[in-house]
Amino acid sequence: MAAHFGRRLRKGAATTAVAAAAVAALSASQAPGVTGEDHDRQVTAGASTPVPGTPSDGTGNATGNSPYYTDLPPLNSPNPSPSPTAGTPVARGDSEAGVPATVLDAYKKAEAELRSAKPGCNLPWQLLAAIGQVESGQARGGRVDADGTTLGRILGPALDGNGFALIKDTDHGAYDGNTAYDQAVGPMQFIPSTWAWAGRDGNGDGRKDPNNVYDAALAAGHYLCRNDGDLSREDDLHSAILSYNNSQDYLNLVLNWLDYYRKGTHSVPDGTGGLPSHRSDDTPRTQSPEHSHPPKSKPGHKPEHKPDPKPSTPGGGHDGPSPKPPKPPVPPTTPPTPTDTVDHLEDAGTAKLTAMAGHAFTERIGTRAETKADKSVAKVRIRFTISGDTDTTFTGGETVATVATDAKGVALAPALEAGEKTGDFKVTATVVGRRAKGVDYTASVTERAADTLARTSDTPLTCTPNGEFADQVQVRATYKGAVADKVAATATLIKSDKDATENDKGPYFKDADGKPVRTLTGLQTDAKGLLTLPKLYADDTTGTFLLRITTPGGGTLTVELKVAADDTSASPSPSPSPSASS
Repeated sequence: MAAHFGRRLRKGAATTAVAAAAVAALSASQAPGVTGEDHDRQVTAGASTPVPGTPSDGTGNATGNSPYYTDLPPLNSPNPSPSPTAGTPVARGDSEAGVPATVLDAYKKAEAELRSAKPGCNLPWQLLAAIGQVESGQARGGRVDADGTTLGRILGPALDGNGFALIKDTDHGAYDGNTAYDQAVGPMQFIPSTWAWAGRDGNGDGRKDPNNVYDAALAAGHYLCRNDGDLSREDDLHSAILSYNNSQDYLNLVLNWLDYYRKGTHSVPDGTGGLPSHRSDDTPRTQSPEHSHPPKSKPGHKPEHKPDPKPSTPGGGHDGPSPKPPKPPVPPTTPPTPTDTVDHLEDAGTAKLTAMAGHAFTERIGTRAETKADKSVAKVRIRFTISGDTDTTFTGGETVATVATDAKGVALAPALEAGEKTGDFKVTATVVGRRAKGVDYTASVTERAADTLARTSDTPLTCTPNGEFADQVQVRATYKGAVADKVAATATLIKSDKDATENDKGPYFKDADGKPVRTLTGLQTDAKGLLTLPKLYADDTTGTFLLRITTPGGGTLTVELKVAADDTSASPSPSPSPSASS
């Protein structure tokens, strides 16, 4: 990393010793020995205390000695929690507890992908957050754009052998802009030679960019999981961290941040995350103004100024009056990101959101990001979140989706897919990384419906008194011409076409005990939209009767049933054949 905040820690100085001792004191875990697995593929540098027996010349197991932040986690819990006695919340920890929204989203997406790609690795997103904090202070407090790319490069010092490993240029300056020596690059501080094989496309834009937090987080996850270890086991976890940076101090520090984030954290707007103060640099080196920041001071506190000693002359003495203290450098002004300009979100013409259970919504949610002057803002990440007592999801099964606004400032949410639970639910649109007025959308899931019912056969349905109908009634249900599956239906033997109340005589169904039933509820069409009714029976009443079948959505079918006596016994007997004359 090229950036540094506040004073530096120097090798051999008391500050380094104190920080290292504090890290070791907080860590309850001890680093294992070197595993020897892929240690020639190092990601970053910063081995302030190399594991014994490993070289430090930039070859083999060496890491290049790039600096990393040595700040310890705050002592307070990162999330307020109820007191077991009084019920009052515990004070929130320092600002380091908050992870910038886009950076946090990148860590969680990387964890989700690794859970599918390498389920045995058991990579927790909190490990990526711990490494991201130590390597770059969470991408310099979340200074990223809508796609997750850092605003300006985050570069480590040139690995020119001057206090660091000697690693000559391997990427022709493509990633670090240095054609002489390699430099660690991006929020997860990959050196170019490692990125060449470890890089991933985490945000789906077709590029593998170490300066993009989605790409870098996914690459770091795959890197940590590359040796088929199980990170839920302590030894494998330690080996993975050491393979990232082969340093006992680094291991202890990452483990402390891992434990801290596992206790809970919270999302903060992009660009507002806390910046670390101390790093493991050996000696001060020239910094790019783009990455230099003045030390922090508490509000209302005036820093104490002490006169500097007289400057040395070439002859070794002092000459002239003491100069005035130099003015502190003015930090560079970072231009506002598109996200910074968003004042509120507006609906972008979304129509009524309703769908039947088990079906896709035909309408999609559109949201526009606008400035205070109601001007559209492009390249802003909008997060859509589903809430409510339904099992509706976005396409793909997720209840949260993040989409960047287009050139017109509009983000179109993925299509909604209704589950089987009916009722109302809400979709909330918010700006990722900024507190701005969002938009709520109300949507409804209705029960499955059929608007048309038709018999599958035109065979007349007849029966004799106290007999059994030979054919069962079967109907096909459709909705707007399409198969209507899993649709509820009711079948009732009614008194007449104009009187839909239940008839108390004539044909009937049987219940489980064999008793007559003339209304059936809880019926449902199958996957092909077919509904086959149980057998029908007749009492001793003759005549024409009506069976009515109804479904939600207006589907209605009336079937005619006839009960008549068998008249074959009344037919005249055939005349006998005439006998032959004798």
